[in-house]
Amino acid sequence: YVESLSAYARQFLGRMDKPDVDFIEGLSPAVSIDQKTTNRNPRSTVGTITEIYDYLRLLFARIGVPHCPECGQIVSSQTPQQMTDSLLAMPERTRLQILAPVVRGRKGEFKDTLELLRSDGYARAIIDGQMHELSEDITLTKQKKHTIEVVVDRLVIKDGIRVRLTDSIETALKLSKGVVIADFVDEPEDSQTRRKSFSEHRACPNNHQLELDEIEPRTFSFNAPYGACSECSGIGYNLEIDPELVIPDPDKSLAQGAIEPWAMNKSAGMYYQHILSGLAKDLHFDMNTPWKDLAEDVKHDIMYGHDFTVQVSYTNRWGRQREYSTGFEGVVRTLMRKHDETDSDQMRQYYESYMREVPCQKCNGKRLRPEVLAVTVSNTSIAEVCDMPVERSLAWVNALHLDGSQAVIATEILKEIRARLGFLNDVGLSYLTLSRAAKTLSGGEAQRIRLATQIGSGLVGVMYVLDEPSIGLHQRDNERLIATLHHLRNLGNTLIVVEHDEDTIRQSDWLVDIGPEAGEHGGEVVYSGPSDGIIKAQRSITGDYIAHRRSIDVPEQRRSVDENRMLHIINAHEHNLKNIDISIPLGVFTCITGVSGSGKSTLINSILYPVLADKLNGARIVPGKHKRIDGIELCDKVVHVDQNPIGRTPRSNPATYTGVWDKIRSLFAQTPEAKVRGYGSGRFSFNVKGGRCEACHGDGTLKIEMNFLPDVYVECEVCHGKRYNRETLEVTYNGKSVADVLNMPICEAAIFFKAYPSISRYLDTLVKVGLGYIRLGQSATTLSGGESQRVKLATELQRRSTGKTVYILDEPTTGLHFEDVRKLLAVLQSLVDKGNSVIVIEHNLDVVKSADWIIDLGPEGGDKGGTLVAEGSPESVARNGESWTGKFLKQMLH
Repeated sequence: YVESLSAYARQFLGRMDKPDVDFIEGLSPAVSIDQKTTNRNPRSTVGTITEIYDYLRLLFARIGVPHCPECGQIVSSQTPQQMTDSLLAMPERTRLQILAPVVRGRKGEFKDTLELLRSDGYARAIIDGQMHELSEDITLTKQKKHTIEVVVDRLVIKDGIRVRLTDSIETALKLSKGVVIADFVDEPEDSQTRRKSFSEHRACPNNHQLELDEIEPRTFSFNAPYGACSECSGIGYNLEIDPELVIPDPDKSLAQGAIEPWAMNKSAGMYYQHILSGLAKDLHFDMNTPWKDLAEDVKHDIMYGHDFTVQVSYTNRWGRQREYSTGFEGVVRTLMRKHDETDSDQMRQYYESYMREVPCQKCNGKRLRPEVLAVTVSNTSIAEVCDMPVERSLAWVNALHLDGSQAVIATEILKEIRARLGFLNDVGLSYLTLSRAAKTLSGGEAQRIRLATQIGSGLVGVMYVLDEPSIGLHQRDNERLIATLHHLRNLGNTLIVVEHDEDTIRQSDWLVDIGPEAGEHGGEVVYSGPSDGIIKAQRSITGDYIAHRRSIDVPEQRRSVDENRMLHIINAHEHNLKNIDISIPLGVFTCITGVSGSGKSTLINSILYPVLADKLNGARIVPGKHKRIDGIELCDKVVHVDQNPIGRTPRSNPATYTGVWDKIRSLFAQTPEAKVRGYGSGRFSFNVKGGRCEACHGDGTLKIEMNFLPDVYVECEVCHGKRYNRETLEVTYNGKSVADVLNMPICEAAIFFKAYPSISRYLDTLVKVGLGYIRLGQSATTLSGGESQRVKLATELQRRSTGKTVYILDEPTTGLHFEDVRKLLAVLQSLVDKGNSVIVIEHNLDVVKSADWIIDLGPEGGDKGGTLVAEGSPESVARNGESWTGKFLKQMLH
């Protein structure tokens, strides 16, 4: 389809490589729903991705009731006819004067305005609350704010006055650009009913200043200036320097470099160190005193500056004494100024590493202007609807009672909102809020949001390709996900799902099993047919597991928990955690479980890991809200094994990442041929000049840009894809060149280097985690998230164990087949056997049943989660009637 477009149109589309196939028959339009987190854009939210926010904007624009954000009164606009009717409804003989406010609270002398009013024949005006004859010589102070209201007419309400009143109101509206005031002269000056305001625009009855023109859908957009908060430009937060990040170690003194950004920059650091020494003399403190022991007012002056000048004296590099005086704006203001002034993205990122997102004080993180937040439907603002979890938003929509024209206008809009919220509910995302930033979603959540959006679009005849939609989903929600997939199929679409989940496999109409094993030993269609026929397939490992001929066994014996070796997290209350106390045993295999959104990642990734990394590894990460964590002294290192890519360039590969490549290069440098030629280990690197092929700079391929077609990668004609020059390739070990070694599958390389324990140790661990099929030099960009995670795990495994390391893994079974899960569990159990602690966030019941200890959070997601539901061995959790995990675990243990 893409290639049928013109070259001009193609340049605007993302380029895709041509598939290496001869032909594909019967292909319908394809939509891919992958796991990549949707969007790093801070403006993107769950509401905007699903288009629900677009429909909410339309709803609020059409039937929303505007209020004054200051007094809460309903704001409305009126025609001159409605204003006249309102005044004629007053009691007969009511005396009033019609005023036109030509100036409202503005600085200036307004000589020209007053002169123009005189020349137009107006006699009187109320200026700053006092009546003046315009014939007088009126002098106003230029620097003060003034209000000038022209008296257009004086009237008494009686029969026959309508025409004159209407003319006066229309004259006043022209003079004051759509605003008119009726001043009832018989009422006391300070009376609330003395004045009544009318406006052709929207105006507050109590005269509060408003900036609200016609209400349109764009009025509610935080991505447009019409609706966005003026302080944060619609992002909802501002970046501010965090003193805790600037001074990560309060035990250090200023002389020891307590202020990290200055300590890391030597030249700037010396300049500021001299100023701080001068400040120490003025404020009478010692530069060698630890930061935590300095007086609070001294700390404040250092961080935020002070008014007086500082006398600085120092000795320059030629030994001469120098003195000067300077102002000092403080560490925080200095860093903020440099951040605002820099044109370098790299420096901006550097300064932002010392900042924290702080909710905008003007809009309280709601992203919109006060006037927009004061527009309500059923006494609820658009921000309040977006801050509700999806299930509560749906309940709010269902509970709306509209009548008359409102019901007619809103029916179709509400139908769309209701359907989309329902689909989000069906894919297990009832705990999310529409205001949740897209960048904070996990891969599984992002994918299911896209899935809900696709169902909402109601397309027919489309081929959907989904990559493991069950990721991050608790077994409880899996049935709803499968029902959603069936719904999509029943609309008349084709679904192709890459999946390892047994329930999804069993519920499919047709099953294609690729194998029989991985890498070199895979790539064949082992089975293709109805899903129930897989159990008869001869060479299918999947079939063996489905038929229970193979299985992951429950451990015969669980490790006992030592109550004296525990990490105690006290009063965790980040996000939806409800001030909970959690005890995690050390030296055992612990599994953190719970439905999606129950608070697992918050507890482990946002609180436990940052604190351990800060205390044990010296990392600078801000932890989530909690009181304290006890028992950290029982650990000496923490390792977080996530699914982020191991390298972002094709040059990174398992050999370079694990560090084994350095050992292999050293081995090649020890060969007789290399010694004769004088080659060091650097000669065998494809990243530096010397041994690599300079035609392709060690890539092995050349990229040819085709402009309107996808870029083409062709094999380098000089080295024929081997990355090195001829001289380097002439050096061999056991008949293999350095290029041959890079091209070996890891399982083959492990046998080849068996005689060298320093090398084979690395390779054996890669084989142990189930990566024997990957080539040693395979580009990191071609590895899946699960493969990347296992490369990291192997790298940690081969390091000498201290027996006091805490390993944290977040859903390590992502992308893994039953057989791979079995291998992974063997590796994790071996880590624990050495005395280490393994903490895994996981939904996969094969992993959960293999743990020694389970901590189950819930009972639901979002607001209804964040509490401890159950803890203990898998058997004890299975007996807990309130635990969703326990309910499904019970079936696995019997």
